[in-house]
Amino acid sequence: MTFHKLNKEFSNKTVDITGCGSIFPEIKEKLSKKTVGIAGCGGLGSNAAVALARAGVGKLIIADFDVIVESNLNRQYFFYAQIGMKKCLALKENIISINPKCSVIAIDIELDEKNIPEIYKNCDLIIEAFDTAESKLMLVETVLINFLTIPLIIGSGVGGWGKFESIKIEQYDNIYICGDNTNEVSALYPPMAPRIGIIANMQANKALEILLKS
Repeated sequence: MTFHKLNKEFSNKTVDITGCGSIFPEIKEKLSKKTVGIAGCGGLGSNAAVALARAGVGKLIIADFDVIVESNLNRQYFFYAQIGMKKCLALKENIISINPKCSVIAIDIELDEKNIPEIYKNCDLIIEAFDTAESKLMLVETVLINFLTIPLIIGSGVGGWGKFESIKIEQYDNIYICGDNTNEVSALYPPMAPRIGIIANMQANKALEILLKS
């Protein structure tokens, strides 16, 4: 398409990039009634939570037992002054600073198959944001046993940098996998802000798609 045709196409449309017009208020109104559970408040969890809060999701249930250290700051939505704080509490603080209308339930706990059903039982969907394959598998199995109808959005293959074309979303019934499903975090594929951010926002974007259809 030539620049002239592209310019003509856009000039014939009303484009509102501020979010103040169009159907954005209706979207926020619908999302304000939704509850999203996020399992883990690290790179994926913190960035996905912030994206959902900005979009207008009404309630977030976030859980993590870990503490912020300086090395987290290369990819997680925290600040230098928050080093030493519990991740779930610091993330709640950051979310409320962005969107005070978002209700954030922050739970300082190590998630397992016993407490997950109680913590996330009232969620419209759940986002997985764990670091290890074992924890991811535990969450998947627990959700399948207890919440067969609740969508679960997983991050898999988030390590390294580049290879944007390999990042995708795969669906298996009510489970959605975001990432390249290959390059897990390792010494060769360290967690880097760009890829972590892309996949976290893919998770948030898929969550919005599901929530706005329901």
